[in-house]
Amino acid sequence: MKSERTYPVYKVNKHAEGLLVGGHPWVYENDILEAPGTEPENGTLVDVVSPKGAYLGTGFLSLQSKIRVRLISRNANDTFDTAFWRRRVEYAWAYRKTVLEPADLSACRFIFGEADQFPGLTVDRFNNVLVTQTLSVGMEKLKPVLFPLLAEVLRADGQTIDGIYERNDEALRAKEGLEQNKGWFALPGESHPETTQTEICENGVYYHVDFENGQKTGFFLDQKYNRRAVARLAAGHTVLDCFTHTGSFALNAAKGGAARVTAADISAEAIAMAKRNAERNNLDNMDFLCEDTFALLPRLEKEGHPYDFIILDPPAFTKARRTVENAMRGYKEINYRAMKLLPRGGYLATASCSHFATEELFIKMLRAAAKDAHRQLRQIEVKQQAPDHPILWGVPETNYLKFFLFQVI
Repeated sequence: MKSERTYPVYKVNKHAEGLLVGGHPWVYENDILEAPGTEPENGTLVDVVSPKGAYLGTGFLSLQSKIRVRLISRNANDTFDTAFWRRRVEYAWAYRKTVLEPADLSACRFIFGEADQFPGLTVDRFNNVLVTQTLSVGMEKLKPVLFPLLAEVLRADGQTIDGIYERNDEALRAKEGLEQNKGWFALPGESHPETTQTEICENGVYYHVDFENGQKTGFFLDQKYNRRAVARLAAGHTVLDCFTHTGSFALNAAKGGAARVTAADISAEAIAMAKRNAERNNLDNMDFLCEDTFALLPRLEKEGHPYDFIILDPPAFTKARRTVENAMRGYKEINYRAMKLLPRGGYLATASCSHFATEELFIKMLRAAAKDAHRQLRQIEVKQQAPDHPILWGVPETNYLKFFLFQVI
């Protein structure tokens, strides 16, 4: 039996009803037919109903965003108390324990926003610290209840968590009417670590993580199994890792037995971090190059080079639909150059982390680049983000990472 509803009600049009019934969790401002006479408080829970008044779900209201409601439940009998959120946290952790190997649980994505039914919230675990990013006003208001539960659930499972650090220095918060900030979240009755740095181990490779100043939450965890795929093929090869950032692909290739690995990045800070990580792992088969990949690849083609394995893992070239065309030109340029550089029989690992550069567009780009480079691609593996970044089929926004491993012939 449905419980008596006490939440403000938003009625949506048929378009929104179709999306919600299909599993999508967002209600856009333009799809609302009727709103409460008295405007509810920003970030509060509201019910969403169909044009005929049928219950569709309950979610957080965001008065300043085009995404007006973010659903958290489609069950009219749910009670959104502390016990509810504890179950949600336990469910997310149980999922990670199921899909990840035990050694990977100390460095993983614990909460992946809508895919875990925590809209606008990211939680990454880096060893003894949880690092959060909150991008919705509803989750922001829930923090005093939710964040202590994050630590409690992991500790109850025997995990060591010494603190929670917030990385809310993200411009998207402005769309929810939230200010940017970063710093330690005060867990009741607890002190936090003095340092904002830690160390993680992934695929047997150790990394220094600066979760105060590193990109996003401090380290990109989504490629862990793709790095392992590269390591498996690297033995005896000469490897060029473009856009190396913290050196992750390069380190895996070096540890996998590559004859030589060059880690290249336009950022001097990234190169310094990659060098530090190489030293930590006692890898002496690496060298480092601070150079823009768009300039580096043509230069190597002109001057000659020793590489027979090239890795392309650039930052997102587009974060909006309107810039996709320019982004695909950028992806084609670097992939074309890499294919031209590689000897026949060489290997290419290439990725895109942009949701808007869809798999269909990415494959079309690769085919065009191969044709122009007069190369044939022998597909070895096609992968996506690691399963701690789950893809929810009703939410295409959760599907963003493309990774292809080829032999170029």
